[in-house]
Amino acid sequence: MRLDKFLKVSRLIKRRTVANEACDAGRVLVNGKAAKASLSVKAGDVIEIQFGTRAVKVEVLDVQETVRKEEAKELYKYL
Repeated sequence: MRLDKFLKVSRLIKRRTVANEACDAGRVLVNGKAAKASLSVKAGDVIEIQFGTRAVKVEVLDVQETVRKEEAKELYKYL
């Protein structure tokens, strides 16, 4: 699954266009490297997102095309 779509489906970022812009600006790292929105995400990857002055670091546990709001937190865990 594409990185921008995973960020939206997991609800780490609210909209896919915002996820795309964050990737283009270099604020999203996957496994310690700057990532493009088209990068393929798989279970075990570590994603770090810079939100202004704070950073969110999560590990991908599962990748699903669609998920309900209540189940979105099961796709990742905070590190």
